[in-house]
Amino acid sequence: MPSTLAHEPDANRYTLRIGDELVCVADYSTRPGAIYFTHTYTTPARRGNGYAAELIDFAMKDIESRSDDRVVPVCSFVVDWFSDHPERRGLLSR
Repeated sequence: MPSTLAHEPDANRYTLRIGDELVCVADYSTRPGAIYFTHTYTTPARRGNGYAAELIDFAMKDIESRSDDRVVPVCSFVVDWFSDHPERRGLLSR
């Protein structure tokens, strides 16, 4: 079954669903000029399949396309994601 990635701005989150199942969520908050990623969660039964990395990649592409805000990774998963993707670190300081 295919996954669906979405930005839900009214809930301040990005989501990944498989069918009707909510599999992964990345929560954020905003301040002028910055987007703070505060929490990433994958349901226990779906962990280890790369869903959180896929979701964060989608979120970063979305932010790049619609905003000049910098990203502030508060969540340890997002911190690690940037360590694994040094080519995307420009998002941290723009």
